[in-house]
Amino acid sequence: MLLHHFLLILLVILVWGFNFVVIKIGLNTIPPIFLVFARFFFTCFPAIFFIKKPKAPLKLLISYGIVMFALQFAFLFMAMESKITPALASLLLQVQVFFALALASLVFKEKIYKSQIFGALIAFSGILLIITNLGAEVTLKGFLLVMAAAGCAAPGNAISKKIGTTNVLGLIVWGSLFASPFLLALSFIFEGKEKILLGLTTLSWEAAGSVFYIVYLSTFFGFYVWNLMLSKYPLSKVTPFSLLSPVFGTLSSCLLLNEKLFTWKIVAGALVLFGLLIHLVGPKYEMKPESSPIGSKSH
Repeated sequence: MLLHHFLLILLVILVWGFNFVVIKIGLNTIPPIFLVFARFFFTCFPAIFFIKKPKAPLKLLISYGIVMFALQFAFLFMAMESKITPALASLLLQVQVFFALALASLVFKEKIYKSQIFGALIAFSGILLIITNLGAEVTLKGFLLVMAAAGCAAPGNAISKKIGTTNVLGLIVWGSLFASPFLLALSFIFEGKEKILLGLTTLSWEAAGSVFYIVYLSTFFGFYVWNLMLSKYPLSKVTPFSLLSPVFGTLSSCLLLNEKLFTWKIVAGALVLFGLLIHLVGPKYEMKPESSPIGSKSH
């Protein structure tokens, strides 16, 4: 991976890590599903009038918008309203890596090495540590909703990889277009008109600023760079970088929201990061002639 691509991915992860704090601020005023709707509505309008539709089947574009944008973030935002801290939400969301590894092997026939599986298991042990500490900082409902969000992120990345467009901004804008009406309908059904109107009439500058950050930094910049990297590198090589998001999510939550940093959180985060290191570095040592990736035949 080129150095400037590596640095761009790290910057995206920094933006996405801090984004969990921004979301929490927005949720103080705006209902979760409606906040997701606002995110993707302002992502596609007015940009939709200036950016061409990607040259991809309409079915794939709609699937991307619904799975990657609407469902993933509706689950995530609802989880963060269900008494889960930004730090834990950012860490738990990384379960998507396990789904991504499976999809990389089954759908795109990418090579999966033993070290990648070993690294994933170590990272998963950190997730298990969080499960054993379910309580005031993470409820069962919040945990399950984040797992649902993670379950949507992996196939969303796979759909992006299958689309393989060079018109990344077009994918973001047009995917947002298909996500928006779906989200608005969900908001009216599950949150109701009264709750939506209350959020709009009591909108604070902080909440408005959170929408701006989520739209232009987290969505436009973040997804543009992320999808660009997915078009250049294998899914299994890019996706694991998202495991760094909890580091920035935890630091920003502790500094800005006074979230307590318990020992078990530090241990859980360390396990996830160590698993990422093994996942990224391990395959380089397995690519020797005497080693072969799982699922490949030796001759």
